Amino acid sequence: MRRRQELAGTGAVGAEELRQAQITVQAAKAALTTAQAGVKAAQEQLAASEALTAGTVIANNPAVKLAAARVREAYLAYERTMIPAPVSGVVARRSVQLGQRVGPGAPLMWVVPLNDVWVDANLKETQLRDVRIGQPAKVVADTYGSSFTYTGHVVGLSAGTGAAFSLLPAQNATGNWIKVVQRLPVRIALDPRQLASHPLRVGMSSEVSIAISDHKGPLVTDEPPSKPAAQTDVYAADWQKADTLVNAIVAANAGGKR
Repeated sequence: MRRRQELAGTGAVGAEELRQAQITVQAAKAALTTAQAGVKAAQEQLAASEALTAGTVIANNPAVKLAAARVREAYLAYERTMIPAPVSGVVARRSVQLGQRVGPGAPLMWVVPLNDVWVDANLKETQLRDVRIGQPAKVVADTYGSSFTYTGHVVGLSAGTGAAFSLLPAQNATGNWIKVVQRLPVRIALDPRQLASHPLRVGMSSEVSIAISDHKGPLVTDEPPSKPAAQTDVYAADWQKADTLVNAIVAANAGGKR
């Protein structure tokens, strides 16, 4: 541009050509200014983004969280097409058939853990005077007869008779009352090794004898049972497997970042 201005003074370059060159220079300067402003805006946006994401990990990204939730949902839907039994045992009754549709909460079958059964001895109330928790007991099941005797001990007495919790309990307020000796369930725990060699089924009949000479045990215990109630973690394992799969996918696509 400077050279053209010098040549314009000598008449070697026309005024129109000089004017076009000046317009071109001004347009280039304006484009440069615009580009510099764009670079500055991009730098400011980058700084703002870095400030927002500083100290965060890829797993906390909202898009990653949404994708992880979808993967977890799909994995659980697939895993739950196979329903595991919550306990190990023998199927005693089945109410579902092949191809039948079932809804949530519908019972499919009854599974009996034969390695963890007990005997409820329905003793008369007149026989409970000397019965205590912890007393040894012997059980003879009708299915094996006198050829085998189970050994066990009393673990508890029911809090009420069978008649008290029946669908239509007896009403004794009318005055026409006939005394009937009530029975109370007494639970007998059996030796697991004997159950393994001579398994029992639910509903079988047996004869129970309790050694009542030892009166040291309590009638009622306030202590919780030493053996917890039947419970399972087979369903929690599905969640753990789903989380493991999600973590593996995130780690594989993190590109060295976490």
